[in-house]
Amino acid sequence: MFTGLVSDVGDVRAIVREAQLTRFTIASAYDPATIALGASIACDGCCLTVVAVTAGARGADFSVEASPETLARTTLGSWQTGRRVNLERALKLGDELGGHMVSGHVDGVATIVSISADGGSSRFVFEAPAALARFIAEKGSVTLNGTSLTVNAVTVNRFGVTLIPHTLAVTSWGGARAGDAVNIEIDLLARYAARLSECS
Repeated sequence: MFTGLVSDVGDVRAIVREAQLTRFTIASAYDPATIALGASIACDGCCLTVVAVTAGARGADFSVEASPETLARTTLGSWQTGRRVNLERALKLGDELGGHMVSGHVDGVATIVSISADGGSSRFVFEAPAALARFIAEKGSVTLNGTSLTVNAVTVNRFGVTLIPHTLAVTSWGGARAGDAVNIEIDLLARYAARLSECS
């Protein structure tokens, strides 16, 4: 379980693509001594299992593996070496819940429609798949590339969020461009509320 508060931005150092699994090696600032094999790390919002860890130039270089299903449902299938990736370690008992409850189970891929200045911040407009758009509500939460964000406006399949300068500086969002694909996870409460309404 995660909160959507990015704690580091990693760099994809190597990719090994095989028939059944694709292995990504990501350089991070995390202390390698604190990452156990089998640990979960959210990489651009996708909960992945650490299968190897070594000391790198600035901290831990860790490897994770993704199945064909994960590659098909997320942006991971298009990752290239050099990509910057938002990272978050799994919650520990007693950690502050500063964002919202995030599972790390990506629901699909949204697209950045536009980015515009909004005072000192930046306003992003996204288009979500129709099957997911119905779960997105104004003033609700959504996770995009592993970042917990508040929805400002919703129009059919499109929705807007505002990112403050701090978020742009400490995540990969500062390099985002219109047309980019992003991982989207809808709010857990919205998912269950919708399911309950379907069953009633």
